Amino acid sequence: MSSELLRALWVATGETLYMTSVAAVLVLLAGLPLGVLLVVTDRGGLWERPAVNRVLGTLVNVGRSVPFIILMVAIVPLTRLLVGTTIGTTAAIVPLVVAAIPFMGRVVEQGLREVDSGLVEAAVAMGATRRRVILGVLIPEALPSLVRGTALMVISLLGYSAMAGAVGGGGLGDLAVKYGYMRFRTDVMLGCLVVLLVLVQLVQWLGDGLASRFERASS
Repeated sequence: MSSELLRALWVATGETLYMTSVAAVLVLLAGLPLGVLLVVTDRGGLWERPAVNRVLGTLVNVGRSVPFIILMVAIVPLTRLLVGTTIGTTAAIVPLVVAAIPFMGRVVEQGLREVDSGLVEAAVAMGATRRRVILGVLIPEALPSLVRGTALMVISLLGYSAMAGAVGGGGLGDLAVKYGYMRFRTDVMLGCLVVLLVLVQLVQWLGDGLASRFERASS
């Protein structure tokens, strides 16, 4: 692989990290409250609202069922409205966020549901407000699961970013298609694959390590 292509691989890796990191932050900001709402509005929850819960659950299920490549095309007007273009790394962040929010919402919901209900009941019996129960009991107790779920979300975003790159989003997917597949450069395609594998392994290692630390701290 020539020095020019090595530089292109370096730039593409930076673009992928940019897309993934910005999208991950935005997904966390939206997915965490969504998951909390799915739990507290359910029957027997802290803020029981079955109708709201059904609407949120339906939206999440619909969002998770749409293939990413179709979603990218479907929300082109939204992408153009928000960032002024539909091509490039910044534009790719919009569909990445929209695709990952439902997934993160379910991850948060599952983690919160694993918390011992006795802890919640004890906090409520002691007069804790809903906000204090959520911030002081539910989220801290579910933190290891939430960290592992966040790692899975970031890994999913890496995969989505590669697909986004293949259709003009930049990053490793764009490099693999334009310089690897279309020019029959197997070395370029393998280079992009190796970088993605390293990134996935690194994210998983960090997620598992943080989750284990939180588990030891709470035990």
